[in-house]
Amino acid sequence: MADKLQRISIGFHGQALAARVSTDKLGELRSALATGQGGWYELESEDGTVLLDLTKVIFLRLEGGEQRVGFGL
Repeated sequence: MADKLQRISIGFHGQALAARVSTDKLGELRSALATGQGGWYELESEDGTVLLDLTKVIFLRLEGGEQRVGFGL
């Protein structure tokens, strides 16, 4: 994944899955969700491949900005 990584959260009923994906893979996932067709979708993330049932996804959150930890922010 030479592309820039984007933090996302994929929401299901009662839980969410956090992942870091390339912008290309994020675009493909958004297209798959936009079509409204269900079924299994294979998403390549920084930590490995995730199989998603698109009929169960209720939200996709794109994390904005840099995540920071500590004082003096």
